[in-house]
Amino acid sequence: MRETTSFRVVRSIVLAVLFLFAALPIYVIVTSSFKPLRDVSGPWTWLPEHFTIDPYITMWRTIPLAKYFANSLIVSVTATVLSLLIAIIAAYALTRLKWRGQRSFSLLVLSTQMFPGILFLLPLYLLFIQIQRTIGLQLNGSYLGLIITYLTFSLPFAIWMLMGFFAAMPEELEEAAMIDGTSRLGGFIRVILPIARPGIVAVGVFAFMNSWGEVLFASVLTTTDTRTLAVGMQAFATNVEVRWNEAMAASIIISLPVLIAFLLVQRNIVQGLSAGAVK
Repeated sequence: MRETTSFRVVRSIVLAVLFLFAALPIYVIVTSSFKPLRDVSGPWTWLPEHFTIDPYITMWRTIPLAKYFANSLIVSVTATVLSLLIAIIAAYALTRLKWRGQRSFSLLVLSTQMFPGILFLLPLYLLFIQIQRTIGLQLNGSYLGLIITYLTFSLPFAIWMLMGFFAAMPEELEEAAMIDGTSRLGGFIRVILPIARPGIVAVGVFAFMNSWGEVLFASVLTTTDTRTLAVGMQAFATNVEVRWNEAMAASIIISLPVLIAFLLVQRNIVQGLSAGAVK
């Protein structure tokens, strides 16, 4: 199918508009982070008239940003690792093993994606309070409570994504490994996991992003000691002023872990998302 000149022109215009729509906010964030507060609050200029890097220095003193960064890192990494471990085992069991209620369980996992996350806020909060009253385990305001909360949202997606990868792999690979003397567990570890690495990496990145930038549950289920970056950024706004330049600088800094993760595993993400598309 040959492209006409008019189609190429329209496509270029649409892509240019979409690029501007996506790039302009990023440009505003970057330029604002290098301006003094009076320039950001005053009349807008496209280029910094008084270039400064002070926002990148003072933002660490304005709020306990390093503490919030550490909290987000602890919660996000732990939730991602646990999500991958549980999802890998569950997806393998759902695709390779035959047991009663297998299809019903798969549909139950999928059905959790039908409801908006905000519906789970009040039930989870009440459950955490009841658990604390019953057995004395404090989940509300702790790392553990937030990690469990993020697991409830990332696990269904991770399980269904990995089920697609495992189902696309021929069972003959494991059978050949078992004929050579290894067990089913050995075949799973030595054969299936290396092949499924692109899918595992893609799921891990999405699970990390889901935990890293979440605001709603973190604003309710955290305290001053366990507050994450997504909630702690609000501290740049006070009753007196809003430190826009420092907030923009902090937003760039907290975006770096996700950006670096994407750059390091970009090839695996593309392979993972496209795996199974062509048989």
